[in-house]
Amino acid sequence: MDVILAALIFMVSYFFIMTEKINRAIASLAGGVLLLLTGIYSTQEVFFQYIDWNTIALLFSMMVLISITEKTGLFTFIAIRFAQKVRGNPMHLLIGSALLTAIGSAFLDNVTTVLIFVPVMLKITKMLKLPVFPYLLTIIFSSNIGGAATLIGDPPNIMIGQAVEHFTFLLFIQHTAPVAIVMFVILIGFIVILFKGTLSKIKPNLENILAIDAKENLTISPLLYKSVAVLLLTLLGFLLHSILHIEMTAIALTGAILLLLLTEKELETEEILSKVEWVTLFFFIGLFAIVGGLQQVGVIDEMARMIVVSTEGDYVKTALLILWVSGLFSGFIDNIPFVAAMIPVIHEFETYGMVYLDPIWWALALGACLGGNATLVGASANVVVAGMAEADNQKISFIRFMKYGIPIVILSLIVSTIYIYLRYLIPYMGQV
Repeated sequence: MDVILAALIFMVSYFFIMTEKINRAIASLAGGVLLLLTGIYSTQEVFFQYIDWNTIALLFSMMVLISITEKTGLFTFIAIRFAQKVRGNPMHLLIGSALLTAIGSAFLDNVTTVLIFVPVMLKITKMLKLPVFPYLLTIIFSSNIGGAATLIGDPPNIMIGQAVEHFTFLLFIQHTAPVAIVMFVILIGFIVILFKGTLSKIKPNLENILAIDAKENLTISPLLYKSVAVLLLTLLGFLLHSILHIEMTAIALTGAILLLLLTEKELETEEILSKVEWVTLFFFIGLFAIVGGLQQVGVIDEMARMIVVSTEGDYVKTALLILWVSGLFSGFIDNIPFVAAMIPVIHEFETYGMVYLDPIWWALALGACLGGNATLVGASANVVVAGMAEADNQKISFIRFMKYGIPIVILSLIVSTIYIYLRYLIPYMGQV
């Protein structure tokens, strides 16, 4: 009965999230409350076991940092300079935004990158009078593809890196970056084919952009120096977190609180906190709660165990099935809780006689990160971009996004399948 209830609540909540008949935060939170009322789990279980407060705190911290930095006009300055450099060319702007997002996502993390870059792109498209959807879509795809390349690029990679002791930052680059690079090249071709016709017909408002003095929008003051210094220190902390042995969430919270303290006399704290995307944060809380209901009744664990049963322990079949299952499921139930459920299951594969698990871990990492492009709830970066866009009255439709997202995910999984088969499985079969 519990399994049926949890599955039903999840499906109903997801229906309202997809159709956008009610606010997605309300839909996900309502699902979580129903799971509490039906006794699927207790308040203590949902708050301390299923809601990933590290992710919530990291997002909150970066939102605070970005909100304060935005007050200096820095993002407007960058937006104008970027648009002037490409001389307002819509396609050059699209490709440039993809490249910047992918690189930033690989070496900072994709959530931080979109928090920094989306406000810039929203400003540029308004100035040039360009449709914002192609640019936000490209930023989301690029952030997840770039994030797949490194250990710190995407939350699922961080979780896998923590679960497997010998997985290092450099090891991730060696094993996941090749697929990310190939997929990025494919993405550029994909977006050029999709949007070249539309964007080439638009004449951007170039005269107005070129006439603007970018420096006039930049307020050079102690607030600017404080904001940039703390933001750079926070990003440096992310890069060095494994050496410092400090969690990324702790680094982000430290940066946010430090900047609030340093700017208290210049900015109203209430005003800064009002700029935080609370709808996005509460949507995440609700999403973790409804997926937690499936975990509580054993649905996700059972699906994972069925992988081993269906492949009868065959190494090649198991690795490829993990890739496709993680890719397809991560797009619809969020890749963070899915990976959390899969990690202990893959550890259990050793009891089936599978000693060399590295290819299976890489399959999970690639599937979860790249599969996040399927829907607006597939990855943290997607939800954050959608929230920021909605706050700027540029709402992204769930169904419209999915029409582009699913083909990209299928292409990603095909490329990953070829890569895993050629790099890991053929050599393995040669040794057996």
